[in-house]
Amino acid sequence: MTRDSSSAQVRAPSRLSFHARAVRGAGLALSLLLACAAVPSGALAAAPVQAPVVTGLPDFSDLIDKVGPAVVNIRTTERVTRGQGVPGEEEMQEFLRRFFGGQIPRGGRGGRPGGQGGGVEEQVTRGVGSGFIISADGFVLTNAHVVEGADEVTVTLTDRREFKAKVLGADRRSDVALLKLSAGNLPYLRTGDSSKIRVGEWVVAIGSPFNLDNTVTAGIISAKSRDTGEYLPLIQSDVAVNPGNSGGPLINMRGEVIGINSQIATLSGAYNGISFAVPIDEVMRVADQLKTTGKVTRGRLGVQISEVTRDVAESLGLGKARGAEVAMVEAGGPAEKAGIKVGDIILKFNNQAIDTTRDLPRLVGATKVGSRATVTVWRRGSQLELPVTIVELQEEKSPTARPAPKKPAPGVAPNALGLVVSDITPAQRGELGVESGVLVENVQGSAATAGIQPGDVISQVGNTPVGNAAQFGALVAKLDPKKPVALLVRREGVSQYVVVKPRQ
Repeated sequence: MTRDSSSAQVRAPSRLSFHARAVRGAGLALSLLLACAAVPSGALAAAPVQAPVVTGLPDFSDLIDKVGPAVVNIRTTERVTRGQGVPGEEEMQEFLRRFFGGQIPRGGRGGRPGGQGGGVEEQVTRGVGSGFIISADGFVLTNAHVVEGADEVTVTLTDRREFKAKVLGADRRSDVALLKLSAGNLPYLRTGDSSKIRVGEWVVAIGSPFNLDNTVTAGIISAKSRDTGEYLPLIQSDVAVNPGNSGGPLINMRGEVIGINSQIATLSGAYNGISFAVPIDEVMRVADQLKTTGKVTRGRLGVQISEVTRDVAESLGLGKARGAEVAMVEAGGPAEKAGIKVGDIILKFNNQAIDTTRDLPRLVGATKVGSRATVTVWRRGSQLELPVTIVELQEEKSPTARPAPKKPAPGVAPNALGLVVSDITPAQRGELGVESGVLVENVQGSAATAGIQPGDVISQVGNTPVGNAAQFGALVAKLDPKKPVALLVRREGVSQYVVVKPRQ
């Protein structure tokens, strides 16, 4: 799936640097529509919705007095080798760091290995973030990107006490890190239940934007379950969050932490009215694993998936668009062993519905490694339930390269879809990793418009598998020219349904 890269970027408000981690996301442009309608004379008007009357804004002062001491400033440093450089270079670097933030690249004479004058290793400030204490014995939560690459982490409390923190572990997928201070009897925050949050409720953020310690901002929860992360839905709020707020708590009116402020949607690098927090329920699951093992283990099914469009759903008899389309099955992986095939639509995982493709990796990732699960798939017009044993998530393998197509024989005309195909040889089956299908030799018309290319392999027409070119031609000849058809197309090891409309 591709998303509009020209839209607002989602940035991590981590340090003084305006080069915070960007996350690709859907466009975040908003529009406001106002409309009026007159009620015809004599018509019965609907009763207005009864809503509580807002009598005033809340006072956060008592809440901040209570929770503020448990919020900390986090400063990270790294060891760098500085050369002798030129007169005034260090003063200029310090000026840039103080007013523009973050680490400034150090080129020039003596600043690189082999430069003139050698160099001296020393500690320099790398960035500033926020965090909060979750236990009296010194466990601290923050974002993984706040401490990533740091050689030393310093935690400062509101009473100005400073501690060198040990990073027990960091998980980049959830952007959560767990630190430990060698101290006791510390103030700490209670965690709430992020599954019970409500859109519109008041929340408060405390952190160190632009290194301004214990800055308090307030707002409301704007939305729940925003899909800006692969393994977790984020909390959206309109609380002002800026570079340096990363890792700080998002707190409800009961003084409970419901999330860690992690990202902002911005066009400028600073707050633009939309910020995101990692739900505390997910944070604590990650923190428990980091505390025990120093890393996070997630379940893996061994498939690549893609979105099920409305046209594909209708063509396959699914009705509405739902589920996750299996685009690739890892050889020897748990999905292959369970009998899951390319082109299957995964509808449920352990009886939990898969409404969008984003639901599946979250459910599988949260499943204990080694446990058995049931996957419900849609295959060729019917549902199947397949048992699968979940294994540990690993790095994805590179896709298989596709062979160059042969030149079509002279005089071969494209079929009603605009395709010229040929049989796949036994050698090509092994090279492509397919059992059957036809190889696309030439593309025109509707198929070309749909994005099919020479070298693609077509293994299914609608719900019918394709064995050879003759069968493919017979299936296409029977298609209704008024209805689009979904072809299961494989390219570079990944399969996807492509909807093509036959010409009349």
